[in-house]
Amino acid sequence: MNQVAAKQFDTLWGHPKPLWMLFMAEFWERFAFYGIRWALTLYIVAQFYEGNAAGEADASRYYGAYLALVYATAIFGGYVADRVIGYQRSILLGAVVMSIGLFMIMIPSLELFLLGLAVIVVGNGLFKPNISSLVGQLYEQGDDRRDRGFTIFYMGINLGGMLSPLITGWLASEIFGTPQHQNYKAVFGAAGVGMLLSTIWFYIGRAQLKGIGVVPEDKPAGKMLAYVIAGIVVAIPTVYFLMAGMGAQTLAWVLGVLFIIVALMLLVEGKQNGTVQMHRVCALLLLFGFNVTFWMFFEQAGSSFTFLAQNLVNRDVFGDASFIFPTGWFQSVNSLAIIVFAPIVSAVWYFTSKRKMEPTIPFKFGLGLLGNALGFLVLMYALTQLVDGNGLIPLWPLVLCYVLQSIGELCLSPIGLSMVTKLAPVRYVGLAMGAWFLSVATGNNLSGLLAGEISGETGMTVQSALAGFSFSFYLLLGAGIVLLVISPLINKLMHGVK
Repeated sequence: MNQVAAKQFDTLWGHPKPLWMLFMAEFWERFAFYGIRWALTLYIVAQFYEGNAAGEADASRYYGAYLALVYATAIFGGYVADRVIGYQRSILLGAVVMSIGLFMIMIPSLELFLLGLAVIVVGNGLFKPNISSLVGQLYEQGDDRRDRGFTIFYMGINLGGMLSPLITGWLASEIFGTPQHQNYKAVFGAAGVGMLLSTIWFYIGRAQLKGIGVVPEDKPAGKMLAYVIAGIVVAIPTVYFLMAGMGAQTLAWVLGVLFIIVALMLLVEGKQNGTVQMHRVCALLLLFGFNVTFWMFFEQAGSSFTFLAQNLVNRDVFGDASFIFPTGWFQSVNSLAIIVFAPIVSAVWYFTSKRKMEPTIPFKFGLGLLGNALGFLVLMYALTQLVDGNGLIPLWPLVLCYVLQSIGELCLSPIGLSMVTKLAPVRYVGLAMGAWFLSVATGNNLSGLLAGEISGETGMTVQSALAGFSFSFYLLLGAGIVLLVISPLINKLMHGVK
């Protein structure tokens, strides 16, 4: 169906028209996701720890566990789409569930707040991997537009990610004129509205897909949908327990076991499809391991970087207290950098491809790890050389860190999404996409544990930040160098996939 339907699509700006519909559906979903991302740890400390810095470590662990589960549940969502109700229904159902969860976290109760996060997690698991898989299915195998199509799609992600912190950050500080943590109901409500817009947009635009992602023909649609809804009802309290009951450390073991199970399923499927497919699955799994390392440190953005911005960065832009740079606005730097540099990076891949000099997928991953490392190097310099008499560093090193990390992200994340659709066994593309997000989940959970160690029992200090960020730099640098060295071996396992 993929190859037949792909030939029938009209093009817009050189790509299948449905790409732009999926672009906007993802834009609104990411508006919702990033709209609350910057606020969660600050809100937990302010609302449930009465502003005491001792709550930073717990907030970071909650955040890491939430973010990990957001991506871990993608493995189940991918399987549900592949084998049960199809991609389109999975996306719509996930969008509705996420909307409910976003409105739930407006209630200022820790138990209901965590339950609302659990609802968001389950909905995201049905939505996130499957809309990315649909992008891959718009292109025939071997179509050299696929990587560029994913980069365009990735710009939709980051356009939503850039605008939402600006809007929700303004809402949190201005709309009611009261202490900031009392205003997060407006932040979470705005995110809920964004998710509803994503739902409506996809529901209207899905006819453009011409049958891609519909319910498998051999499945009774109504009965299968009822089973999935029942599964959601069971999954929500399970996720709540994993996040609020077990804690981030135990969750790390759960994610590890889950990843092993999924890896074995992919290896078995690869073996059944011959030696070449088996080797490609092995290459996929190796790169998933490096992906864990990347996201462990990249996702300090929502935890330790947020506390750094709040407590150790001089945000007085003009030096006269006339404008204090809102903490939430730092989260827009990453997305703005993606929007600025994505066309440049895409153009580099295009021109090097035309000259048969384009870096391989593993080499691009290595560059991504090194870009991430450079961001931490900047913070190390600031924390050793630029601390003022008030114990604060300038604003620009954190901004530059986000920019360098973003360039690294462009070398890894959109390429990774495209890589999965190229290397995965045909029957298990959705499952493999879920495994990609599971590797992201593992890194995110580890990021929360690391951020908790950096903050410690008394909150982040210059000394604890320097120690944590130095560790981050050296580990990323080592991983990046190792990957560049072994990239020829991984290329052989990929058997010609570019």
